[in-house]
Amino acid sequence: MVRFGIGYDIHRFEKDRKLMLGGVEIAHDKGLAGHSDADVVIHAICDALLGALGKGDIGEHFPNTQDAYKNISSLLLLQRVQTIIEADGYRIGNIDTVLQAEEPKLNKYKEAMKKTIAKALAIDASLINIKATTMEGLGAIGNKEGIAAFACAILEEKKGDAD
Repeated sequence: MVRFGIGYDIHRFEKDRKLMLGGVEIAHDKGLAGHSDADVVIHAICDALLGALGKGDIGEHFPNTQDAYKNISSLLLLQRVQTIIEADGYRIGNIDTVLQAEEPKLNKYKEAMKKTIAKALAIDASLINIKATTMEGLGAIGNKEGIAAFACAILEEKKGDAD
């Protein structure tokens, strides 16, 4: 059996925070506001993976009302989602992600994001794709108010011990 999920996240910029995207610290004068490290890439991937399982969303599993998740690395949340995937008898087929950001320019960080995400999930980096686009000056993202990310994921059912 193959299952598909989609995820989305958006956060506004905030001064005096690190900008974390795809588990990588990005050089920028602002970070993203949020309870955790506000990594929109990882949050969108978590939602896509949880959606593929029919297991709700990141906010249900890691609520922003709990101090345990205050400033937590989103990579830790992703690893916990991977544990849920494995417990349900699935493995990741692939993940495709689109970042929407007017600033900063992200092309030089995409490969590091892929490798970091792959390491956190204990999968091959070839199963992950990261794309980045601007909003051509349109809307909140285009006005440089924040960053958003979409993610799609395919999960494959494990069959037997050889998988």
